[in-house]
This record gives sequence, C-alpha cells and structure tokens, in this order.
Amino acid sequence: MLTDVRDRTTETELIREAQQGSRAAFDLLVRQYDQAVLRLALHLTGSEQDAQDIHQEAFLKAYRYLGNFRFECSFYTWIYRIVTNLCLDQLRRRKSRREDPSVMIDASGEELDLLSNVSDERSGANPDRELQRKILGQRIQAALEKLTPRERMVFELKHYQGLKLRTIGEMLNTTEETAKNTLFRATRKLRANLAELR
Repeated sequence: MLTDVRDRTTETELIREAQQGSRAAFDLLVRQYDQAVLRLALHLTGSEQDAQDIHQEAFLKAYRYLGNFRFECSFYTWIYRIVTNLCLDQLRRRKSRREDPSVMIDASGEELDLLSNVSDERSGANPDRELQRKILGQRIQAALEKLTPRERMVFELKHYQGLKLRTIGEMLNTTEETAKNTLFRATRKLRANLAELR
C-alpha cells in the first residue's frame, strides 16, 4: 500500500514536471506505459500496423494535451482513454470499409492470417481438435464483428483486459452504469450469435 502511494506521488510529480515542459519527465511516463499501450492497441485492433500507429498517435496526443490533465483520474486511465478512443475510431473506419479483421498486416507489409497461424504445438496434437478450435475462433471473431464498435470495445476491455466497469466508463467518457448496460447488450448479442455452438 505504501509503495502504491509512493508510485502515485512519483507519477504525479512526473506529470507536473512534464506539464512544465520537461521532456525527460514525459519520456519516463512513456516508458512506464509504453508496452501496456501497445498491447492494448494490438489486442483491440488485431493489426500490428494499426496498433503501432495508434501507439504513436496516443503518445503524441498525450504530449499535446498533457496541459489539460487535471488529476481527476490516474494517468493510466487517461492514456487508456486516448487509446480506446483511437481504437474505436479505427474499428469504425474498418467496419465501414468491411476489412477482414483476421488478416493483419505485419511490420514488413505482408498480410498475415491470424486464424491460420493458431496452432497446437503440444506433442500428439490432434488435427481434428485443431480444426474445431480454428472454426470456433472464426465463429467467435464473426460474432464479435456483429457488435457495434462500442459494444466490442467494452466487451474486450472487460473480458480480455480485465478492467473494471468503472474504469471502462471513465475511459469512454461515460458512466459505469452505461458501460454495464453496453456490456450486457454485447453479451446478449454474443450469446445469441453463438447459441448453436452449445
């Protein structure tokens, strides 16, 4: 508990220094959240290229708007809010262009089918089980695609990132109750779309 208070004090000092123009303080904040931001963007977009772009844009926005940070939430919540909003925008653009989310562009610009690269490396791997797992993954992905970008975002932040509804609400500039209702709708839609798998 004491370490947590000390960490928060250090973070507050870093933010205040960065707000006063200290590039070194901002660099320390970036290093502290760098990998978490990239992981979140990669998970939410499913594209290495999009994740890297969002990662870079998120920290550029954070730097540009750090003067507006009012310490009403943690820096973690604030930077995650920026990332989730950028991801939501990307998902909306993708949905309007009908991009295939299971196909990702890697760093070299090559297309990579995520679902075809899921493999079972255990000894005695069962090809039938591998096929069933691949089909299940495709059905889950298809069901997730039927959600609105906001429903998908709330569902993934809750179930894949393990965030609390209150935190998700803060990130999406809404209330905990609205996040809860959105999660309920998303879960209901997913259950309906995946009912035949039971």
